[in-house]
Formats: sequence, C-alpha cells, structure tokens
Amino acid sequence: MLSVVDAEYQDDYKIVIEFNDHKKGVVDLKDFILDGKLKPFRQLQDIEKFKNFTVDYTIKWNDELDLAPEYLYYRAFENDIKLKDKFKKWGYI
Repeated sequence: MLSVVDAEYQDDYKIVIEFNDHKKGVVDLKDFILDGKLKPFRQLQDIEKFKNFTVDYTIKWNDELDLAPEYLYYRAFENDIKLKDKFKKWGYI
C-alpha cells in the first residue's frame, strides 16, 4: 500500500514528498489549490495554512483535509513514462 513517509514544504504551493517505495519528488499543487473547484481546499489558498500540514500516511491539513497518496504520487511523477500503466490503473490518465 502506497503511503507518504516524509514531506517538507519547498516554496509557493510545492511540497517535497518521500513515499514508502523510497521515491522522492516535488508535488506542485498550485493549480489544484488556486482553481478552487473543491471548496474545502479553498482555505489553503492562504499560503500560511497550506504550509501547515502533517504527515500521517498522506499529507493532512488541520485534520480535515487530505489528498490520497496515489494522487500525490501521480502529481510528483506524472511525466515518468515508466509509471504510465500504474497511473492508468489508478484512473489518473
């Protein structure tokens, strides 16, 4: 089962994330947060709130908001053609 084991705020809406398969990548959530399509995540447009996350299997904000580790993995490695089949199976492409 995929999970986040470590994460560190980088800058803007970017987080460096390490997964339990030992892959590490940068997830840029700027478009996800700023497009405002998911109302609960609009509060994270305040960059100070965005930076205030914890790691507990995935990335969590204020015990109410989180993103699936698979989605974060996809966002970190979406350009890796070796992972295309995995992302297709997960429904991201």
